This record gives sequence, C-alpha cells and structure tokens, in this order.
Amino acid sequence: MLFKDRRFAGQLLAKELTAYANCSDVLILGLPRGGIPVAFEVAKALNAPLDVLAVRKLGVPDREELAMGAIAPHGVRILNKHIIKLMNISDEVIAKVAVEEERELERREQVYQGDRPSRDLRGRTVILVDDGLATGATMWAAIVAVEKQQPATIVIAVPVAASETCQQLEAEVDQITCVSTPNPFYSVGLWYEDFPQITDEEVGELLIKAAKNGQQLFAG
Repeated sequence: MLFKDRRFAGQLLAKELTAYANCSDVLILGLPRGGIPVAFEVAKALNAPLDVLAVRKLGVPDREELAMGAIAPHGVRILNKHIIKLMNISDEVIAKVAVEEERELERREQVYQGDRPSRDLRGRTVILVDDGLATGATMWAAIVAVEKQQPATIVIAVPVAASETCQQLEAEVDQITCVSTPNPFYSVGLWYEDFPQITDEEVGELLIKAAKNGQQLFAG
C-alpha cells in the first residue's frame, strides 16, 4: 500500500481504531515530528484529545537514519546492542550523540509543552501514533516513558511498519495496529507519495487546531 500523505494515512489508520472512539479515558500521543499529522487525524476521528510525546533517535554517526537507540522524557534511554556491535560503536560515541540529542529533546519539550503542567497518564488508554516504524527504536523509548506513568492500556498505531518490528513490539504493549507491513520494507518514506519534513511550527499549528476542534490538549 502506498499512502498519499500523512493525513491520508492517519485517516486510514483511524478506521482500524474505531473501538476507541468517544471513550473518555483515551489519549492520543503523537511522536514528533512526522507522527503528529497522522495522530491529528486519528484524534479527530476518535473524538479524543491529542498530545505529543517528544522522543529522539540516537543515529549512527554519518548514518543518522540508522538508529543505534533512542531517548525519551523521564531519563529514558534504550540502545540497540545489535547495531552497536555490528557498527563497532564505542561508549564514547554513544555518550556524545546522546548529549546532543538530549539537548534537542529538551528544546522540543519546551517548544511543544511550554509552561503547561505535565499530563497525567495514570489509568488511561494511551494510543502511541507515528508515521511508521523501521527499527522501532523511538517507539520503544516512547513505550518505556509511558509505562513509567502507569497507564491502563498502551496501544501502538502506525500506518506502515517493518513486520519484524511489529512482532518485536507486540509483546511490549496491549495492542499494535499496523495498516500495512510490506516486505521488503526498506524505509518509512518509501511508502508515502508525499513525505516532507515536518517543522516545529507545523506541529504547533496542529496541536492548536486540535484544541480548537474540542480536543482537550494536554488533558489530565
């Protein structure tokens, strides 16, 4: 399946999640930046509040698209030991990349959340949405960060994913929904006709629009 764009992908994804429509405990968490346009459409279709969970990939130096791990709020850091061993990446390199990405993570948290109080996920059904899963590193970090806040249910929802990644993450959450799991996979962007970079400004605009649509932004 080839998706026209992230908006269209989100609309298709929402059709797979109708069981969660109009449920008062549901919260949609989009992973920035590319996951936010997808999550916006899901939140709108399910009549659920939209929030954002800042995560950052730890890219292999000179091959930043390849994740050797990821970080998320609450001090979460996960590492892909297979990639690290395969690429012979030293602890010093990992530490250097992590420091740089932690700065960017803090910047994005401030931009997206500002002075608003932290969300309360305790006892809620949290649906984690991204535009796709390749290695799944950032989604894995998101799961760990959310688990720390003791939600009732964690659901992963993406338009497209590598089948092996879906299988690996399936055991870590209550449900995983992937509209398409093409094989071979190659990359997320390959399965979109239009796959531009999303800016911080676009993320902010969608969050504001979601709030105006009646979705209680950063609902507790």
